[in-house]
Amino acid sequence: METLSQDDAFARSAPMVYTVVTSVDEQGKPNALGVSWVTRTSFEPFLMLISIDHSRYSHEGIRKNREFVINYPAPDHMSGAWVCGTTSGRNSDKTKTSGLTFIKSEKVRPPTIDGAAVAIECQVISEFETGDHTIFVGKVVATRGNPLDERHLYVTAQFQLFPLDNTFEESVP
Repeated sequence: METLSQDDAFARSAPMVYTVVTSVDEQGKPNALGVSWVTRTSFEPFLMLISIDHSRYSHEGIRKNREFVINYPAPDHMSGAWVCGTTSGRNSDKTKTSGLTFIKSEKVRPPTIDGAAVAIECQVISEFETGDHTIFVGKVVATRGNPLDERHLYVTAQFQLFPLDNTFEESVP
């Protein structure tokens, strides 16, 4: 094995899951942000965490309103999901410009992407700083998805989005 730079080591850990986290800002305006640093952190209670850069427009909205939705975009959402990860909600309304359709969530104010492979609605129960990011821990209060097609998007170290078909010809027990 060779010593790697931190950036090279991180790049080699790709691909990562690509989600669009929806939130509302302090005035109640919805926003959508591309996020790859997402994970389940507890079975009981069902908890998810997201890591959001302090400079992101969504950061203060999540901190103030204590809610978010983790949307796992379907393959046909690729273009709109990319817009959500590459433009700022400070300058545009991505719920209108991304080409994605947003619907009312079941239990939280931030909207859900219509047709997402999975959408996980969360209420923030904890947060903590980790350098230039805040980790928001959300208690899952509702889940929805498409049971007929669970494919969603991943992102490479070169910031390219792609779907996996979730079928494996060979598996390790």
